[in-house]
Amino acid sequence: MKLLKGDRFLLLLKITLGLGSLWMLSLLSHPKTSWDPTYFLSYSWLEYTDADVGPETVCNCSAILRGERQALDQAKLLTLTKDFRKSVHIPDEYYINATKDCREFKLSRKYLTLPLSQEEEDFPLAYSIVVHHKNFERLLRAIYVPHNIYCIHVDKKSDPSVFSTIMAITSCFPNTFMVSQPVSVVYAAWPRVQADLNCMADLYKASTKWKYFINLCGQDFPLKTNLEMVRMLRSLKGGNSLESEKMPEGKKSRVTNSYKIVDGNIQGAGKAKEPPPFNLPILSGNAYIVVSRGYVRSVLEDSRIQTLIEWAKDTYSPDEFLWATIQRIPGVPGSARPNTKYDMSDMHAIARLVKWQWHEGSLGSLEAVYPECHGNHVRSICVYGAGDLKWMLKQHHLFANKFDMDTDPIAIYCLEKYLRQKALAELH
Repeated sequence: MKLLKGDRFLLLLKITLGLGSLWMLSLLSHPKTSWDPTYFLSYSWLEYTDADVGPETVCNCSAILRGERQALDQAKLLTLTKDFRKSVHIPDEYYINATKDCREFKLSRKYLTLPLSQEEEDFPLAYSIVVHHKNFERLLRAIYVPHNIYCIHVDKKSDPSVFSTIMAITSCFPNTFMVSQPVSVVYAAWPRVQADLNCMADLYKASTKWKYFINLCGQDFPLKTNLEMVRMLRSLKGGNSLESEKMPEGKKSRVTNSYKIVDGNIQGAGKAKEPPPFNLPILSGNAYIVVSRGYVRSVLEDSRIQTLIEWAKDTYSPDEFLWATIQRIPGVPGSARPNTKYDMSDMHAIARLVKWQWHEGSLGSLEAVYPECHGNHVRSICVYGAGDLKWMLKQHHLFANKFDMDTDPIAIYCLEKYLRQKALAELH
């Protein structure tokens, strides 16, 4: 009987997955004692290709990354189509059912389950991922390698289906775990910091091997392969990379007045705060950091920092000054001196690329920090579109924020496809 085109594809897919399963079983039965690059030379199926059957494959990612107008216009038109956005959504039920067979799930989703290089294996990283959002599995897949370690914090306010889905995904990976003490995250309030602190503590206890800590949220996505990250972090030579600069006048009230949480929202408590402990200068920064294991140890054990943490609990948006201030405390591993000569902006740090609406502008503008957003804005932050990718990939940052499957799934698809192709190309 003649097979239809779709039937032939399904048969080919089953054969490919079957061969992959046999290969994986052979690895388990005959483990290698050291990394062997020939393992992956025949594994072109690990690339994300048009054969993966998704509605995004109608887009020409190569042309999008080159910034070609026709391809960008096509992508923009698709993202405005309600049926298209709905078609790329992967429901929770898929993950709940697929993760019942973890081996098949990892094969079908093309996770990298072996180190791609000895260099990467010798330099493991630790991730704290604070999520309440649907991008989680795509983010995990993009950064997952078996020698790193991942702590997942799900907001206690999340729907039970979100918690169940993320727990099901996490259970398939031995180096990925749910935080031991989840909190209910409140925007601009202390619990956002506490979520990362709890993951920091769990990661520090879970392994003594990792070299650097990176914290993420569900709307982040990498701009570099794991190997590129490892090489950039090695070049820091134990230093940290995060925004840390003089506090703007407009933000000083955040740390001079007291705040409290009322009905799940932060509001002023109507009183002034006492000065910071030890007469510490409070620096401005953001929530996302790239720091050494020594920095994390200081956060967890240094009595000066513990005192600062207690002082910061009734401030506004403490995540935007706490890490930056710790980075300038003498004696903290990888820190810099408090002198303004050592100030570091978010554009110079490698932790996170964020486009703020008031810093955007045309190419010829002398005031603009970066080009205009090709997506939309949430709380004055650009939610990236496919048209942002060409510019983003020229930047030195490890990650970018924000991405959203509902805003532009093509931006995520083309970025993850680019990164996987690059990671596999680095083998040669």
